[in-house]
Amino acid sequence: MIEKREVKLFDTTLRDGSQGAGVSFSVEDKLKIALALDRLGIHYIEGGWPGSNPKDEVFFKQARKLKLKFSKLTAFGSTRRKDKTAEQDPNLKSILRVKTPCACIFGKSWDFQVIHALRASLQDNLKMIYDSVRYLKSKELEVIYDAEHFFDGFRANPEYALATIASAKKAGASNITLCDTNGGSIPSQIAEIVKKVRSSYPKLALGVHTHNDSDCAVANAITAVEEGCSLVQGTINGYGERCGNSNLVSIIANLKLKLGISVLSEEQLQSLTEISRYVSEIANIVPNDHQPYVGFSAFAHKGGVHVSAMARHIQTYEHIDPAIVGNTRRILISELSGQANVLLKAKELKLDFSKNTSLVKQVIDTIKKMEHQGYQFEGAEASFAILVRKALNQHKTFFELIGFKVSDEKQKAEGKVVSKAELKLRVMGVSQQSVAEGDGPVNALDNALRKALEKFYPSLKTMSLTDFKVRVINAQAGTKAKVRVYIESRDEKDEWGCIGVSENIIEASWKALVDSIEYKLLKDGVE
Repeated sequence: MIEKREVKLFDTTLRDGSQGAGVSFSVEDKLKIALALDRLGIHYIEGGWPGSNPKDEVFFKQARKLKLKFSKLTAFGSTRRKDKTAEQDPNLKSILRVKTPCACIFGKSWDFQVIHALRASLQDNLKMIYDSVRYLKSKELEVIYDAEHFFDGFRANPEYALATIASAKKAGASNITLCDTNGGSIPSQIAEIVKKVRSSYPKLALGVHTHNDSDCAVANAITAVEEGCSLVQGTINGYGERCGNSNLVSIIANLKLKLGISVLSEEQLQSLTEISRYVSEIANIVPNDHQPYVGFSAFAHKGGVHVSAMARHIQTYEHIDPAIVGNTRRILISELSGQANVLLKAKELKLDFSKNTSLVKQVIDTIKKMEHQGYQFEGAEASFAILVRKALNQHKTFFELIGFKVSDEKQKAEGKVVSKAELKLRVMGVSQQSVAEGDGPVNALDNALRKALEKFYPSLKTMSLTDFKVRVINAQAGTKAKVRVYIESRDEKDEWGCIGVSENIIEASWKALVDSIEYKLLKDGVE
């Protein structure tokens, strides 16, 4: 814990985060994320650089209609050009035009950058910083000054780096944020430099902005806060240029839970996982399962020794209760599983071994044999549930396969391939035949199966297939290799995964499809 003091959160997902490779937000996307960040309790939302592109101009115009409760919308820009006065500078004019209550402008702190990037004199740069901050302050904006390349600049020429922030301070900046723009610093270097800045300017409000090129962005940001910075910048999930920015999700959790700084309320902290995944969805980026605090596997336990200890006390292998950040604990089933894994997982799935504990070893042996064949139950919890139900003699077969035929047809060189599935089933003693087409053989088979079953089991209409993955298990076998098919399905309440393995991709897909449908009917309590 450190002394009780206020630390502000500054999110730049909509600006710096959007500069990451593969990230592109529409205006509508940015508005949705801004509302989510406000709901989370972020103090400053940097919406973009209005002088750089029309999209950000439109965003700020529409964002004025948002009813933000916690957040202060902030426009980004640079100091004035060397050949313009502040009043004439188009970039500063664009910041004023979007009418945000706060502006964040950056300027050069590294003499190398001033000489080679700006091609200005060191004295001219100091004047550019002063004039820009002073001008925006005169228009009654709160001004945060980003000291770009500050840590590199300080190492190269500490006197000049300090002179640049003195210029911003004199002009009236409310906060001066020290930036590790190239992301090459490590925590000990950050600590040393922040200490020296604070000794030179003990009453100056400092912030920190770090990049992840040395994989130290979060650690660097936390270190800077420990040394006295009162504002910390970052992006949701660490999106940003090159290796990304500091991950504000991890920073928030660390500040609140490890340092005891109340950057958010406990209720807001519980939405951290939800908002992390929401932003991933909008960015169309697959969430990092291993992301600390909020990742799908952040509290996943697989090793039998670990799970056995956790059965006695959860703190044996968890540093926090996952519910605090809105995440959940997962007990994984694999060839590494022990009795505790199976018992805890069965309990989680509301399956009871208490009357026949000898079956646990049978289930473990079955899992190990199946994993040797290529199955993997870590994400396929529905297939595991069905396996356990069969061991407990609690499984119900809802239909019986008589046979199926799947074919593909392409009539012209430029024509579309059409897949067709013909299916014969016996459902409730009644023979059923169905034919369906699809975008591929598995989609066609899925369509035919639903077509045959929905009249008997209407609840299947609420179920949809959301993900389909294929992995070759033993690639060295060439075209005779086994494939593992993973299917993820969902309805209005839940998501679940199923798995199938075979040398034939259609058969493997069929096994996973059957498990997925049977699990849906079992969890719905269909008799």
